[in-house]
Amino acid sequence: MRAVIVYKPNSEHATSVETYLRDFSRQTGNIIETIDPETREGQSFCQTYDVVEYPSTIALDYSGKMLNFWKGLPLPLINELSFYA
Repeated sequence: MRAVIVYKPNSEHATSVETYLRDFSRQTGNIIETIDPETREGQSFCQTYDVVEYPSTIALDYSGKMLNFWKGLPLPLINELSFYA
């Protein structure tokens, strides 16, 4: 499984997302994938999973099926997301 956070690095929510990513990594030893929706790959990902609000956190299985979806702030609890990462 994998967890992905879609956010815009140059936005007002970037600091809170980056702090969350750092805390998540320290507490779990895992890394969450990040996607910038303003890149070509990010636009495709957002279109596929219907992401229209940032930041959005998505948990996917190995085949790409969406398992869980969190929109906006606050971000999910670290122990909620650590199951998927």
